[in-house]
Amino acid sequence: MTDPPPAIRSAFDAASEITLTPAGDQPPLRADAARNRQRLLEVAAELSTEHGAANVTMEAVATAAGVGKGTVFRRFGDRAGLMVALLDHHEQQIQAAFLMGPPPLGPGAPPLERLRAFGPAVIRHEHAFRDLYVAVAAHPRRRFNPSYHVKHTHITLLLRESGAAGDIELVAHTLLGYLNTTLDDYLINSRGMSVERLTAGWHDLVTRLAGGE
Repeated sequence: MTDPPPAIRSAFDAASEITLTPAGDQPPLRADAARNRQRLLEVAAELSTEHGAANVTMEAVATAAGVGKGTVFRRFGDRAGLMVALLDHHEQQIQAAFLMGPPPLGPGAPPLERLRAFGPAVIRHEHAFRDLYVAVAAHPRRRFNPSYHVKHTHITLLLRESGAAGDIELVAHTLLGYLNTTLDDYLINSRGMSVERLTAGWHDLVTRLAGGE
């Protein structure tokens, strides 16, 4: 098995605070370039909310931001890169909620309460941006990227702190499998299951795998 990245390994070993991590491996940008990139992401997020992710194009972002199309291509490479970056933008929102937000999702609640709150928060967040998550789900960088590792590390730490039994790393992957965007989208939109039913299923799974009540 390939060892996890140093930042993830240190989180396992020292239970250190996990920091917000984008899904892409972007090189450091100058302050002005970083501000411009953030502005383009905000514009893309607004367009996605208003018109759906499928209708967010490089040209549309450039026009809405009042910049040349080449600027958008330089920042994101292509539309796939823009979609992944936009997903990062939304991923950091949910990361902030479970790493630094109020309990029971954030710090301050017992580990099993935080774990029980984690699943519904992720399900509702991804359902709110379902077209974007589904659009990016098949991207090769999507599943095993830093944001996935952040979630996996977070669940692993909560399982260890709660004294859960078994192979904790694999249990964490199993729990994350329940939160698979494509699966949840299928269950909600094709099988007619409610978000509340998926939430109840998450709580049941936590009880079975982590000993919650």
